[in-house]
Amino acid sequence: MDSEFYNHKSDTRKYINLEGGYFMRLEFLGAAHVVTGSCYLLHVGDHSYLIDCGMYQGTRRLREMNYEDFPFNPAEIEAVFLTHAHIDHCGRIPRLVREGFRGKVYATRSTCDLVRIMLPDSAHIQESDAELMNRKNARRSEAPITPLYTQADAFAALELFEPVAYQSTLQVDDLKLTFRDAGHILGSAILEIVVEENGQETKLVFSGDLGQPNQPILRDPETIAGADFLFVESTYGDRIHRDYDKETALLEVIRDTMDRGGNVIIPSFAVGRTQTLLYYFYNLWKAGRLDDDIPIIIDSPLAIQATRVFLKNYEDFDEETIAFFGEQGTIPAFPQVRIAETAAESRALNSAEGSAVILSASGMADAGRVLHHLKHNLWRPESTILFVGYQAEGSLGRRLVDGIKRVRVLGEEIAVKAQIQVLDGFSAHADAEQIVDWMRSISAPRPAKVFLVHGEGQAQEALKERIQEQLGLEVYAPFLGDIVTMQGRSANLIPSNIPSVSVEAEMEDVMRDFDAEYRQLRKAIIHTVVRQPKLMEPIIRTMQKARNYFKKLAAPYNI
Repeated sequence: MDSEFYNHKSDTRKYINLEGGYFMRLEFLGAAHVVTGSCYLLHVGDHSYLIDCGMYQGTRRLREMNYEDFPFNPAEIEAVFLTHAHIDHCGRIPRLVREGFRGKVYATRSTCDLVRIMLPDSAHIQESDAELMNRKNARRSEAPITPLYTQADAFAALELFEPVAYQSTLQVDDLKLTFRDAGHILGSAILEIVVEENGQETKLVFSGDLGQPNQPILRDPETIAGADFLFVESTYGDRIHRDYDKETALLEVIRDTMDRGGNVIIPSFAVGRTQTLLYYFYNLWKAGRLDDDIPIIIDSPLAIQATRVFLKNYEDFDEETIAFFGEQGTIPAFPQVRIAETAAESRALNSAEGSAVILSASGMADAGRVLHHLKHNLWRPESTILFVGYQAEGSLGRRLVDGIKRVRVLGEEIAVKAQIQVLDGFSAHADAEQIVDWMRSISAPRPAKVFLVHGEGQAQEALKERIQEQLGLEVYAPFLGDIVTMQGRSANLIPSNIPSVSVEAEMEDVMRDFDAEYRQLRKAIIHTVVRQPKLMEPIIRTMQKARNYFKKLAAPYNI
């Protein structure tokens, strides 16, 4: 990306003095017009705090932003307030610690338990990626690279975590913090921060990732008692989740694929989605609808560990699930479920006879064991790749959902012949209507201003219109580096005019895929003409028509 953002450094004064008053301020340093990289820098008086410090995921350009310098001095940050354990919210904390942060990281107890598996796993990925790249660099006589952070950094970061109970009030300097249940994943929190400044109290509310109501296992998002400023996610700001029988739809996909003799590959987030799917599979089996001879394989070490954390913290579940666990005392057991603990067991799945349902991370199909399963199943018409969660722009999952015909997986170009299916409604994110309903439930005082974060531009624009029409609130979708100063219920925006991602680099990514498809088509055409020379003239005529048509399409853009 353009380096301009990273030349922008946080104001060392820690506050802005306007007309003699010290105004607190918030800087939007991530998840601004993108879904990942959650990070907000809050200055109050001479104190500095972070809300989240997550990794960017998705396109290559977004991922590169993880390696750029922090636009602040980590040693000056006094505390981090973490909304939940997903890597796009907590994934850069080990790097923050490596570069000098020594304060506390406050999070719910379940989140503290989850990060103990999430952060070392993320560090292992960073180290493995760096090792692979360094082998390539050595062959090219290029300098070695260092990982974003190491497992030692991750374990050092874990020493700084401090658990906080839901609904309890935590005093940090002049801040009063309360963690409310967000209903997104286990331990997820809506963060209320009450700031006392110049004799006035101002209440900031950060939704974190807001869950869907009436979902299995987790409680519904809590209602908030008033807010002066609201920072709310907008991942599904332009969508309404379909209301349908999810169990039946899931069963139909499985049965259709089994009838064709293929595998169902489900790229699944290790925390949250895997456990929800197991809940649905158990219900199907208990009702006698899921055959005993269909293997359901959990092929994600992280998901296995996360499931154990879920069991440890079942008191955070909804009442129905708590009652069930009170009867069972353990995870529901049913005969189809198998676990692939080792890499060897995972690889063996791709040479096994028969069909299976394989749940494997990562949920956006960008890393992890699921890549091996995609490599062995994308080219098979009898298999199904089933997506049950959000696919960020630029991710392999997003490209498959958008209908790309050829992809590169683990260095190999593969034709996409498997069925690509999406089941809406399994997402752990609230949709546009649910976000507005939750906002509507906020008691007085209603927010003086709403800031839309954690969403792409189209989703944010749609949600902005919906909020303005239905609630009559003032709404703004901040850009990377924007600053808002606040006092009482008054706010002043200082725009950054900093592009979040280089347009040129994004276009390069698109053209790279276009070039790959062209090379494959060129090879196929030459092969056809060599074998059937009589087809050369009609093929040339068709290619000329295609060239003219492309010129016509490009004409409005003066290309």
